[in-house]
Amino acid sequence: MGTIIDYIKEYGKYTFQEKPFNEVDSLVLSQFSYLKFDGLVPAIEIEEKTKPEKGKTGKEKSETGKMVDIKFLHEHEDYDNLYADERYREDNTKLFLAMVNSRRFGTLKMNNYVNYIDIEEETQFSAITLQMEDGTFYVVYRGTDETIIGWKEDLNLAFSEPVPAQVMSVEYLNCTAKQIREPFYVGGHSKGGNLAIYAAMNCEQKIQDRIKAIYSHDGPGFRPEVMEECGYDKIESRVHRTIPHSSLVGLILYSKGTYRVVESKSIGLAQHNPYSWLVHGDDFKIVKHVYSGRMFMDDALNEWILSLNQEQMRVFVDTLFDVVMASEADNLIDFTANWKKSIQGILSATKNVDAETMKVINKIMKALFEMISQHAKEELQNRAEIQKSKIDEGISHLEQMFKK
Repeated sequence: MGTIIDYIKEYGKYTFQEKPFNEVDSLVLSQFSYLKFDGLVPAIEIEEKTKPEKGKTGKEKSETGKMVDIKFLHEHEDYDNLYADERYREDNTKLFLAMVNSRRFGTLKMNNYVNYIDIEEETQFSAITLQMEDGTFYVVYRGTDETIIGWKEDLNLAFSEPVPAQVMSVEYLNCTAKQIREPFYVGGHSKGGNLAIYAAMNCEQKIQDRIKAIYSHDGPGFRPEVMEECGYDKIESRVHRTIPHSSLVGLILYSKGTYRVVESKSIGLAQHNPYSWLVHGDDFKIVKHVYSGRMFMDDALNEWILSLNQEQMRVFVDTLFDVVMASEADNLIDFTANWKKSIQGILSATKNVDAETMKVINKIMKALFEMISQHAKEELQNRAEIQKSKIDEGISHLEQMFKK
């Protein structure tokens, strides 16, 4: 067993005619979309709001429709800019070099790159269109990583109304698919998986009919009313969802359909990282179920989210973001790993929250703790008393933390 990098090294010698496109290929391309293509890959002219950041790819705007290949990126003078995200430089470099040196991905072509970021609107939208060596196209949406601002955007998906990135995903698919004559794939990791499904549900009918499959790798779901309104049933049979053994993001608002559970070499929130997913042969290392402890926590979280109205959810997400930022953690992995330090920062921040907002937060948190407690009791009926005691102790800690 290995990772997606090991998969490329072992199976990169095969073309897509020799070994058909699969879910591991989809995750490879989804992770590839996280590279920084600004100034390297031609952009696409779509609605003003979805254009790349000013100055980033302006010179390519007149070349809409033109494609560049992966070797062009490798030989470009600005090649190192692909790895602007220092946290994943090592893994992303290994992935790219494995791809460029393989038969399977060595002729990969790309265009229609969009990278729109607006911190005030809490919006990050990025997408790219890829053409594989057999001529098949893959429209892939970039997701978010474990940064706190990225996870806030994931939580914003819990609102009924579409977030800006979802609106942009539909417009992007409608525009780029008009340049593609054949059936094609759509997908992404994390928020990118959510955007892929949302775009597939809401794109023009003639475009929707040409979608071969939609891939969501640990991407959050949708509120039931959104799925009904957008006609999820029309694409359900083509949706392929994969989540890690201890998924959090991929089970947020998940309520319909099936998914495959992938073993990971990491633990907890770190399993969201695609480089931690284990590959066996030319498929993922599949396990039967999500960890039971993770499952009942996810069920409680979803029950709680669906019990809130729009304003309560918005107030909670905004305030939670503010107090979590007060912990001075850059990402949620550090936040949970250093929970004692994080709690001190949160306790300090809540002193400055106005009484009315804190009243809503207290009410929401109380409801959440009650639901978690109930799920915990059901889960632990047949477990040792010492395990239940530990969870009760943890719940008590959380209650005290948010008590005014």
